Amino acid sequence: MLDIKIIRENPEEVKARLKAKLADCDSAIDRILVLDSKRRELIFAAENAKSAQNKVSKDIPRLKKAGQDTTEILARMNALKETIKNLDAELKTVEDAYEELMLSLPNLPDPDLVPGGKENNAPLRFFGSARIHDFEPKNHIDLCTELGLIDYPRGAKLAGNGYWIYRGMGARLEWALLNYFIETHELEGYEFMLLPHMLGYECGLTAGQFPKFKEDVYWVEASEDQQRRFMLPTAETALASIHRAELLAEAELPKKYVSYTPCFRREGGSYRSEERGMIRGHQFNKVEMFQVTRPEDSAAAFEELVTKAEFLVKNLGLKFRTVKLAAGDCSAAMARTYDIEVYIPSMGAYKEVSSVSNARDYQARRGQIRFRREETGKIEFCHTLNGSGLATSRILPAIVEQYQNADGSVEVPKVLKRYLRGREQITKDDIKRAQMKNPLSCG
Repeated sequence: MLDIKIIRENPEEVKARLKAKLADCDSAIDRILVLDSKRRELIFAAENAKSAQNKVSKDIPRLKKAGQDTTEILARMNALKETIKNLDAELKTVEDAYEELMLSLPNLPDPDLVPGGKENNAPLRFFGSARIHDFEPKNHIDLCTELGLIDYPRGAKLAGNGYWIYRGMGARLEWALLNYFIETHELEGYEFMLLPHMLGYECGLTAGQFPKFKEDVYWVEASEDQQRRFMLPTAETALASIHRAELLAEAELPKKYVSYTPCFRREGGSYRSEERGMIRGHQFNKVEMFQVTRPEDSAAAFEELVTKAEFLVKNLGLKFRTVKLAAGDCSAAMARTYDIEVYIPSMGAYKEVSSVSNARDYQARRGQIRFRREETGKIEFCHTLNGSGLATSRILPAIVEQYQNADGSVEVPKVLKRYLRGREQITKDDIKRAQMKNPLSCG
């Protein structure tokens, strides 16, 4: 949620910055200013009426004790009660409309962002280089199928298009990636959390996804009330509410968390041919980093998260790039975002595996996440930041394509070998071994 003071003092600047984010909110801003003025007017009138009511209520016992007629003052008391009742009712109507509009506004993009959509995204730096193969390389779908890593047909049989099954060494490789990510973050001071996968409405509201994007998630209950739960689209949606409605001590900050969750997302439209396999799905695994900081620390925290995400991909030995998103390509809740994009050779394109974003105080205002300054005792809103560290559904395809050999085997990246019992390669022989009867089984 935006600070109403900024809207009051610089409405035209707010409008211009939101237009840079491809959000035409001029009429909403104008309406908010009208409602804000009316709201303050009603609050002032209601407080004056309640003050008068208190004064009159104190006079009644005095007049009765003195034996004076209280008919007139009682009539005034009843009139004040009715006035207060009407003012409170009108105030609620105004405040409901005001809050609905305020919650609908996206976050202001940082001033240094280029206006417009993804066509204006700017690559900042490139890492690694494409591996030179002296054979005809295969795409990740064929490799994962031939090596028995992913079962696409049976995934679709179980849940429909956009789902798959990790099998055998594919499941172990996926688990190795998740362990590598989590262990790296833990060693750098991030607290590991395992979160509920079903969340309440307030989590979506605090994160900035509701009410505008509430149809983009999978709802568990069919009812339309705000008590129903939904499947989390990312761990950020939960982590943003960890300290909702809390007042933190300044010495507690920054808070640094890391969490693994599956992510459940609706994907509108049809799948393009180049997005077959694991490139785009309704469920995928992700490790998420999250920070709660003081305002003056959030810029440095953002750079820390970007560096950490880059480090993970570098250590995997993959070709990738870091991209600064234009204002219009940042999500509604974010003030700035950098994407880490890994190279998929068969597509000749880069695909996002991490988005690192700074929400500034936008989520904190929605969730009332505050801290108290030690020196002054002043209460301020925190800043929140998040970054994928990392999503696996495009990392695994990048690994099998960039590490493939002429015989159809795939080299195991060095940093993952310890999680795979020192394994050097994934080969077709792994399928045969998995199909053999386990000599330690009871059957």
